[in-house]
Amino acid sequence: MAAGGSLADRYLALIDDIVQQTLKGNVRSKEQVRSQLEAAVETGTGEIFERAVATRITETAAKLEGSLKAPRILRALKTIESEWQKGQKDRQAASGIASAAQKLQQAEASERPEVFLSFIDPNQSTSLNRQQLKQLAKSLTAEEMEPWRAGILAGLATYERLDPELVRWLYAEGGSHVGCGERAQAGPWTVWKKSSVGLPSLLFTTLAQDEPVEAITRTAVDISSWVDLAVSLHFLQRSLIVWFDKQPYSAKAGKQLSYSTSLIFAAIWGRLSQGFGEVGNTSYRALGNGCFQLMLQILRTFAQRDDFPLYGGVFASFSGDYLQDTLDYFSEPLSQVDGTQEKARILTLLGYSRQMLGQADAAKAFYERSLEIAQEAGDLACETANLCHLARNSVLEKDYSAGVATSQRALIMARQRGDRVGEANALVNLGYAQVLQARANDVGDTAVYDGAIAYLNQGLELAIKQGDLSSQALAYNSLGIGYVMCDRPQEGLDILTKGADAVKGSGNIYLQGLYTLYTAEAHHGLENSDEAVFYSALAMYLLESIGSEEWRQAAGLASILQGQLGKETFQQTLEKYRRQLTPIMSMEGYESLSVLLQRYREQ
Repeated sequence: MAAGGSLADRYLALIDDIVQQTLKGNVRSKEQVRSQLEAAVETGTGEIFERAVATRITETAAKLEGSLKAPRILRALKTIESEWQKGQKDRQAASGIASAAQKLQQAEASERPEVFLSFIDPNQSTSLNRQQLKQLAKSLTAEEMEPWRAGILAGLATYERLDPELVRWLYAEGGSHVGCGERAQAGPWTVWKKSSVGLPSLLFTTLAQDEPVEAITRTAVDISSWVDLAVSLHFLQRSLIVWFDKQPYSAKAGKQLSYSTSLIFAAIWGRLSQGFGEVGNTSYRALGNGCFQLMLQILRTFAQRDDFPLYGGVFASFSGDYLQDTLDYFSEPLSQVDGTQEKARILTLLGYSRQMLGQADAAKAFYERSLEIAQEAGDLACETANLCHLARNSVLEKDYSAGVATSQRALIMARQRGDRVGEANALVNLGYAQVLQARANDVGDTAVYDGAIAYLNQGLELAIKQGDLSSQALAYNSLGIGYVMCDRPQEGLDILTKGADAVKGSGNIYLQGLYTLYTAEAHHGLENSDEAVFYSALAMYLLESIGSEEWRQAAGLASILQGQLGKETFQQTLEKYRRQLTPIMSMEGYESLSVLLQRYREQ
């Protein structure tokens, strides 16, 4: 390269020289190109070099049709451009790692957990990957940083051992969803504990045995062990979500498991935060603050998803008690966080979980707080969703006028802002509230019911167009229930049957329970006693399994059927469906049906 001339000229000469050497076959690898660039391009002059490359690419591209050499030259120029960009990224990463190491070393010991966690925060564009974390560990050479270096490397090693076991538990006998059902047998914990050591193994053992997570904070936990746990769980959670997101929506392992994974891991960190905070010493408080930050990182990432389930959909992977334990836990921690869009969305889920469990007053409090925060944050979709939920909540409280008025408000807002999913839900809620209002007022005018049914149909059509399974499930259910309540059981049964796949695919066990309950009511109205027995028993089980008070309505219908048919015929009918019921509720669940009926009669 010529020594004289401007810097731009020198870089043009450098580029031309590399191109000529490439055409002559003297450049053996892309790494050789990068080495030449690193040696020749002066620090702080990258923009000048990039303009020189761009100039040559433009000039060569203009000659493509008239020169046989031009395509080869262009390929060589593209290689130069690509290797320069890769080198830039590597230099930026190296600079970021050096800066991270400096920040961690200079921080007070009590602040280091939170400082470190900022480096792996997925909400930050500079979040370090596994290779970069390994480089960070190697750069921590000071003696006092040895626990951090060892902890990072141990956490990466833990993850590498667990990575081959990431989803194997899903396909094992008795395998199920993260944290669901009989937790000791159903989740990944039993599998993962066998491939881990130290604090991660202790945590997985505790979870597998369904013991309080906080208990592990009463053991001796040093910085190295805590970092090992933080790093390994961070990458396990992220890898699980990536895998679940790639699966079909309605499959055993679909997006709904991405949602529940986020909530389960966030709850784990939240409980650990609580446990460390209760110990009382300074070092443990620092670890507790770190755990709290990990919980918030997960919740923020979850809340920012484009497919965040504003209208439900996190319940497929939870049994009733674990759903309540997991979602309800966030109430207190979130009270310590300022109002943000993310907080509004998580509060919406908390409200929906309470509503699903029949706790209308508690649900209303969550919705109202979430609505307030969403308005402040300008989250229009969340604002509309909470109005829809408040409308539904009013219906559950039998305040049908408020249900109609709030649905109308949500409908206007959704249409003004082009929120089609919100519009579908508002239409469904409006029609549903009007049906129940007319029924409560003993309205005999069929035109009133027809108008309400029309809103329900519009909502269903729009939900289908949007492809939102949660909204479709709600729409099919509400329309079917509307027909049943209008004493049109055959039409209700037809709609409920048509929507069965959407309801099942939504993963919302509450809606599945309501679907089953009103399918039973429709069959009862049509005097199909056998089918009514089957569906009322199933609805009773499903709704009770998630703690919903509406299991009593199903039990009431089953009790009526038992009285009409006689106990012996009722039991014989139930026995006829044993093979269909036990795969859903297990043999233990089937045998509990008589106990549930007895509970209902006693209460």
